[in-house]
Amino acid sequence: MHAVVPVGPGKVSFAEVDEVSPRSGEVMIEVAAFSVNRGETFQLETDRPGWRPGKDVAGVVIRTTADGPAVGTRVVAHLPHSGWAERAVVRAQQVAVLPDAVSFEQAAALPLAGLTALRLLRTAGNVVGRRILLTGASGGVGHYFTELAGGAEITAVVSSPERGARLLELGAEALAYDVSDARGPFDLVLESVGGSSLPVALSKLRAGGTLIWFGQASRQAPRIDFFDFFAGPEAASIKHFHYASEPADGPDLATLVRLVATGRLHPELRRIADWSETDLVLDELRDRRIRGNAVLTIRKDQR
Repeated sequence: MHAVVPVGPGKVSFAEVDEVSPRSGEVMIEVAAFSVNRGETFQLETDRPGWRPGKDVAGVVIRTTADGPAVGTRVVAHLPHSGWAERAVVRAQQVAVLPDAVSFEQAAALPLAGLTALRLLRTAGNVVGRRILLTGASGGVGHYFTELAGGAEITAVVSSPERGARLLELGAEALAYDVSDARGPFDLVLESVGGSSLPVALSKLRAGGTLIWFGQASRQAPRIDFFDFFAGPEAASIKHFHYASEPADGPDLATLVRLVATGRLHPELRRIADWSETDLVLDELRDRRIRGNAVLTIRKDQR
């Protein structure tokens, strides 16, 4: 079968690879669409023998297991890897069924970014009436979280008015174009940039506030001066978060699908292209030319 494979630092190409075969408890999916996440551009910079990229896919079940969806069912799935291909296998617990109201393109944009946003919201607890600072807000996670966190007063940190316009439409209260310009104090900070952004964001907390660190898009290690920390907001706390905190993603994927189907969540499909353009889309993501989600499609005559 055909698949997208790494061919050098940051680059991919098409190749013929061994056909996948589901093991016990797994389903096989004929992939119709997959999304490309910026974090995957980082993974592609490291040589990983035998590894193929691809976490977020949508398609049709062509082989199933006892507790899996029936053959012919439209599904979305979250894989550990190897999803950028004509076919993919995944544990049945990582799959959610798609209603006709949700397209393959919408569904493929949900897993990594949507699961992160949903679980961040769950970790944050009740956000109604709370002031929240969201850094690195113009990607998929930022859009999903802003829409899901109804009732919160969100300040979104973005690089330009253009990158923040949709966030305001989704309910953000204000934009800041540098974290240092955000007008605190905040009850909660969601920090995904790392580097110099994190200590500045930390200083914006109110007494007793919480910073949840869930990424480092800058790829620079944050450094905290604990003298400054102890002189800052009293009783403030820092939490580390990783989205892969649940033993199975299927139930949360089903929640995201339901929200899309009922018009309460809107994937930001800013770039949809044929999978022959995967390399080009990866470059656009690296250069931050895409706001929201990028989805690649595989036409039926290509599968």
